[in-house]
Amino acid sequence: MNLLSRAQTRRMLGKLEEAYPDAKCALNYTTPFELLIATMLSAQCTDARVNMVTANLFQKYRTPEDYAQLTPEILQEDIAQLGLFRAKSENIIAASRLLLEKFGGEVPKTQEELVQLPGVGRKTANVVLSNAFGIPALAVDTHVQRVANRIGIANSMNPEITERQVCQRVPQKLWSQAHHWLIFHGRQVCSARNPKCEQCPVSEFCQFYQKLQQESKLREKVFEDKPGKKASKGRRSSR
Repeated sequence: MNLLSRAQTRRMLGKLEEAYPDAKCALNYTTPFELLIATMLSAQCTDARVNMVTANLFQKYRTPEDYAQLTPEILQEDIAQLGLFRAKSENIIAASRLLLEKFGGEVPKTQEELVQLPGVGRKTANVVLSNAFGIPALAVDTHVQRVANRIGIANSMNPEITERQVCQRVPQKLWSQAHHWLIFHGRQVCSARNPKCEQCPVSEFCQFYQKLQQESKLREKVFEDKPGKKASKGRRSSR
């Protein structure tokens, strides 16, 4: 599959910007540390459910010191509504303790440092860098992964390769916003199972849509060329 050029990508992003002018991070937070916790909690969970949990969680615990004093069992009670809550509770406590021990209780501002925290990978690190600190970064979640590959600005199921391919085509100043545009598009139109291609603002660029169109035309041609098709037409017209 040939990927879109930079010029094509920029025009495509312009369409997404028009479609989703208010696209932004859907997680609720007031500090970089809260965003870090919320993003860690969001693995295999919807942002809406995470926000329901953190509405109470962030009132009880506000700082790395607060979490560092907890046991996993105590934190599990507060996040039990979320998937993987046992592993998440252990990672959040361990990450809080490492923030205190190595980073003076402050959330670091580099990807290299962020991924040292337990439970923090490239995606979480990029979300924090982009949204909490305004540092250009492009996080690849399931929506970005799917939409980028369907449209044709990536052609890999490896999130790290997808990130690199997308960043090669998107101007650096737009990395953060492109992340939100792609997520919004994936949630509202380009869903995993039933994409609304007829409503898509970027179908003219989308290689997934073009493939569907080609397959549809091929099916029509095969149907038209079936033996007996013309004869049946003739019988109907002679009546």
